[in-house]
Amino acid sequence: MSTTPNIVLNVNGIEVIYNHVILVLKGVSLNVPEGKIAAILGGNGAGKTTTLRAISNLLKGERGEVTKGSIELRGERIENLSPADLVNRGVVQVMEGRHCFAHLTIEENLMTGSYTRSDKAEVARNLEKVYTYFPRLKTRRTSQAAYTSGGEQQMCAIGRALMANPSVVLLDEPSMGLAPQIVEEVFEIVKDLNTKEKVTFLIAEQNTNMALKYADYGYIMESGRIVMDGAASDLRNNEDVKEFYLGMGGGERKSFKDVKSYKRRKRWLA
Repeated sequence: MSTTPNIVLNVNGIEVIYNHVILVLKGVSLNVPEGKIAAILGGNGAGKTTTLRAISNLLKGERGEVTKGSIELRGERIENLSPADLVNRGVVQVMEGRHCFAHLTIEENLMTGSYTRSDKAEVARNLEKVYTYFPRLKTRRTSQAAYTSGGEQQMCAIGRALMANPSVVLLDEPSMGLAPQIVEEVFEIVKDLNTKEKVTFLIAEQNTNMALKYADYGYIMESGRIVMDGAASDLRNNEDVKEFYLGMGGGERKSFKDVKSYKRRKRWLA
């Protein structure tokens, strides 16, 4: 299946099953335009992380597999490529929880991201560029990651991904466990990288308000399905999104579990 030239990632109706039994993704489709920020939004268990892992082919370690549909990078099927092959093609995932190597320094952590690259001079330039975007990391470059803050570790995880010189970064729950001001700082840097370095981002995030502030396009997930999508500005102004995701509805805040008939158009039934 071909894609339009400006679409870098194209996910076409994928289903993901864990342990040959548990159906987690139920026909997920989404497009990520080149040079833009797209966000997958939803609560715990919605399927956001599984979607990113399906794209980066990290499901096998958790006994998961894509059983239907296809995933394309610039029009080429990639669902059967190894994670290493995808890194070489410019797709890198920043894992939920950061996963820095605790016993290594910040700079050593960053350098692990350049493992597949052989041009040492270019790697050195890349490292300085990372420090330009994350000056706090340069200050802490000789500190062991275990003794740095959660925000610094998140910056390190993103910086490590950038050391692979990616064109597409899959960013999983960057706000998790961080103070609001640090979350804002991280998203500001992501926006700068997108604007200045033309890095494309697909972000999985529970913090809907923050994600829609910085993203160009959003996909809302529930129970393994995309139930709504649109330009971030449109989603921010959508009354249902305001009520159920941004907490701006009048009266007592409802849970989705309490809503018998939700008035949104069910995307998968349209």
